[in-house]
Amino acid sequence: MLPITGYRTIISAHDLHENIRDNSWFVFDCRFMLKDAQGGLRKFNQGHIPGAQFANLDTDLSSPMTTSSGRHPLPDPQVFTEKLRSWGVRNDCQAICYDDSSGAFAARMWWLLNWVGHRRVAVLDGGIDKWSELGFALETKTTARPTSVFIAEVDDFIWVDTNFIQRRMQVGDITLLDARSHERFTAIDQKTDPRPGHVPGAINYPFAGNLDKQGIFLPADELQKRFTPVFSNHRRDQIISMCGSGVTACHNLLAMSIAGFPSTRLYVGSWSEWSKDANRPVATGEA
Repeated sequence: MLPITGYRTIISAHDLHENIRDNSWFVFDCRFMLKDAQGGLRKFNQGHIPGAQFANLDTDLSSPMTTSSGRHPLPDPQVFTEKLRSWGVRNDCQAICYDDSSGAFAARMWWLLNWVGHRRVAVLDGGIDKWSELGFALETKTTARPTSVFIAEVDDFIWVDTNFIQRRMQVGDITLLDARSHERFTAIDQKTDPRPGHVPGAINYPFAGNLDKQGIFLPADELQKRFTPVFSNHRRDQIISMCGSGVTACHNLLAMSIAGFPSTRLYVGSWSEWSKDANRPVATGEA
């Protein structure tokens, strides 16, 4: 049964399957491969959840990278809204996002839809892998929907830029949660990031810690235990989530929401923007 307010965090493959033919539901395939720009689309064409619309991280869920930005700047809200309309997304639809990376990319679409005021959006727990494991059908055809009317209500309070981070760091009034792996955070991994390390004072909260060994989100009470130390020791407005380029940080934001914590903000540029300027400080090793 559909909750009164709709699904707003995650949804099981069983629940999606029960509603997959409902025209008021809209499914996004957000699969992406960091080293193969067309890899996600190729997977989509080979088989996707029925009725799904492919959404590319680079071209649909981000604006072009600039010389000073991170790898995945926010899309222009007007351009993004027009894209939603062209896809047929309506304000009253239930949106579902999935990938094959335990929500690492789907969470970005979840966050973007919340950003433009669409709250009835959830990530498919376990993604297309869980869907296929349960024997649910895939299709290869692309289903186009009629252009829709979608009215956006953009909430720019839920994200911050590098200038904001620098100002708040000067007064020690900020707590950065970095969703990258321990190896990237500490600079043990010297290959992934052009300038390895982390923002001084940041706390490492790898997004993989939100998942069990099967790539399913931990129960709400376990996620609550994971993030309670942050919310117990810091005000909500002090807590900022970041990662490499503002993508997997959304996974932590989703996990916080599952746990019942109030929404916090995203540092969109994240490490790929911060580290571009040699004048910005970098820390290595444990926080």
